[in-house]
Amino acid sequence: MNLLKISSVIFLLVLTSCNTIRVVSDYDKATNFDNYSSFAFYKPGIDKAKISDLDKKRILRAIQSNLIAKGMNKNRNPDILVSIFTKESQRVDIYQNNFGGAWGWNPYWGGNFNNNRMITSNIEGSLFIDLIDAKTNELLWQGVSHSGIYKGNDIEKREEKINLIVSKILEQYPPDTTNK
Repeated sequence: MNLLKISSVIFLLVLTSCNTIRVVSDYDKATNFDNYSSFAFYKPGIDKAKISDLDKKRILRAIQSNLIAKGMNKNRNPDILVSIFTKESQRVDIYQNNFGGAWGWNPYWGGNFNNNRMITSNIEGSLFIDLIDAKTNELLWQGVSHSGIYKGNDIEKREEKINLIVSKILEQYPPDTTNK
């Protein structure tokens, strides 16, 4: 294996090991988010999330912390109900490296261009945070993150990852409706 192939493989391994968090959000543009100042968790929705109870607690604490930092308060008679949903899927990436003999990097000049394929597979998780109007039970806002799942035993890393994901999602709440 020549130096270019080795460095290409190392680059792809580093690239795929980067654990980016992709976030999108959507909302009802007829909603005046200034009218919402209190929240509570929607237990029936949260109970359906297919993750451990410990991770649920971590997510809910992170949501509560972020919403309180935004000036909202937790209340038994809330304006907004907060629900979560999780989904796990396998992400497969195929990288094709077509550097070959025609350019002089292959010692066999004119070698097979399709022999430099790299396939990576990661488990990816999605966290949905739904904000629901408590009076009408209508969805007002939804934030979704997609990122690699931490499967290790380090509880500090797990908590740090969950806090980062929740913070990234809630950065987009409330939506900036003035520029629309």
